[in-house]
Amino acid sequence: MKTVKEVMTTQPVCVTLKDNLYEVAVKMRDADTGFIPVIDSAEGETLIGVITDRDLVIRGYADKHSGSTSVETVMSRDITAISESSSVDEAAELMSSKQIRRLPVTRGKKLIGIVSLGDMAVTNIFADEAGDALTGISQQHLH
Repeated sequence: MKTVKEVMTTQPVCVTLKDNLYEVAVKMRDADTGFIPVIDSAEGETLIGVITDRDLVIRGYADKHSGSTSVETVMSRDITAISESSSVDEAAELMSSKQIRRLPVTRGKKLIGIVSLGDMAVTNIFADEAGDALTGISQQHLH
């Protein structure tokens, strides 16, 4: 059975608490992503939070925060992460149960990658797992 490490995206774009909302938005645009992990420092790489494009809108701009506002204002500290040695099945189940499409991958507390439904779906072997996770996510949003 494949592990998360085998399908994850390595070296994800990250921000630190020194960054602001504008810098996060630019990184999201440039990397074509709506999900950026927050790490303690460029050297430390300890995962301390995540920011989604939705966080930027709902907790940032809709609450009238400016682009110079610290990422700490909008980031989520309640992080769901997965170990690199976990199976793709475990990742799909976790995504479905938590209603999320991306998971930070950690080794201890250190961020080493991100796994998404897309990462799992790209490999035909995992199309069923990714489809099951997406179905679980989509069905709960309908209720």
